[in-house]
Amino acid sequence: MLYPSIDKLIDLTDSKYALVVLTAKRARQLQTETMNQVGSSTTRNVSRALWEIYNGDVATTKKAEQAEA
Repeated sequence: MLYPSIDKLIDLTDSKYALVVLTAKRARQLQTETMNQVGSSTTRNVSRALWEIYNGDVATTKKAEQAEA
């Protein structure tokens, strides 16, 4: 079983597509950051990006809309 689950992650975004795009963008940012560092972590960039989205470390469009309301 994958954790965080896809069901919980989709609740944080508008759609599956938005989740994929957001995850890919953050994973690319993490890749760029780790290329500049000497030691790298054992966590893969996509997994780390998903965890950051789940924990609220990365702002999603749904969260941004809720904050304005």
